[in-house]
Amino acid sequence: MSKHTVEIDTRTILRFWLVLLAILVVIFFFYKALTGLIIVGISIFFAIALKPLVDRLNKFLTKHLGVDKSHRTASAALAYSIIVTFIIAIVAIVGPVVVNETTKFVQQLPTKFNESIGGWEGINEFGRGIGIENLQADITKALTDFSGNIGSAVVSSIGTVADLAIKGVLILILTLLFMLEGHEITDAIWKSLGSKKEDQKAVTVAKRVVARMSNVISTYASRQVLVAMLDGSFTMLLVFVLSLIFNFSASLAVPMGLIAFVFYLIPMFGQIISACLVALILAFSSPIAAIIFIGVYIIYAQIENNVIAPKIQGDALRLPAVAILAAMVIGMYIFGLIGAIIAIPIAGCIRVLIEELPNIKSIRE
Repeated sequence: MSKHTVEIDTRTILRFWLVLLAILVVIFFFYKALTGLIIVGISIFFAIALKPLVDRLNKFLTKHLGVDKSHRTASAALAYSIIVTFIIAIVAIVGPVVVNETTKFVQQLPTKFNESIGGWEGINEFGRGIGIENLQADITKALTDFSGNIGSAVVSSIGTVADLAIKGVLILILTLLFMLEGHEITDAIWKSLGSKKEDQKAVTVAKRVVARMSNVISTYASRQVLVAMLDGSFTMLLVFVLSLIFNFSASLAVPMGLIAFVFYLIPMFGQIISACLVALILAFSSPIAAIIFIGVYIIYAQIENNVIAPKIQGDALRLPAVAILAAMVIGMYIFGLIGAIIAIPIAGCIRVLIEELPNIKSIRE
């Protein structure tokens, strides 16, 4: 048997190790910068989602105030101010109502406790009936242990809350900057990439792909907001009618509508969360009203999910239900709540890439 000797020069070996080292450095960089990259990605997503609002404001300012159409800074700043003001208004309206209703419930709890089951004496009597001599002591001990665990959890989560607050502020700042300077940045990128004649075909394809992906995100976001407004309006009207029937404060109507609006923006699970939360707050004032709210809202949700939402969303995404659910699950487990919100339009962007794949491959020809 003949033997063959393969000779590898030092330059080839050195090149191999340098390439491997470069790959490891890039992986390490992405691992360390993952949180920052996610924040930047979310900010870009929000900036694109707000594009329809910026375009409408830009058209309005150009027509009525004579602002230069190509100068979108004023429109972007105004759109951002509207959104931030709206968020602050929601917190300012909903927060006090939730706190007041919870406080009122806690204050009325001893009276309700005595009226409904006879207080601790009724609890102990029930306990003796099932063979427990002092059920009050057992419940008190369990509540004490539970409250201690909650206190420890609250203390340990202070750092997490502060970290989330910092990330939220960074997202708000970056979103504003991308809204203000996004066009200039993208124009500069396309100009630099298309400086050579042979690269112009690739740039043309890339522009079309990016424009379609941007349109998917902005269209989905704007139509999702429209359906959320309808959901919030129905919730507000229903709570107002229930307040007249069951004689509790009609001032709950607007905050409950805002809660429904905000949570509807979370795909698929948002309606369930908002319905449970609104029903819980209504139960503090009238348990029967809460039950009726759940029943009526379930009927409306079926109409909304099967008739209203599909008609408004139209063919914005053109994705099967299994793809939407899979995207949501993956996004939720990777990025949490934000991931669940952005997963569906990202899936729509992947669909665009698949549809444009033949054009992308043609660049090499």
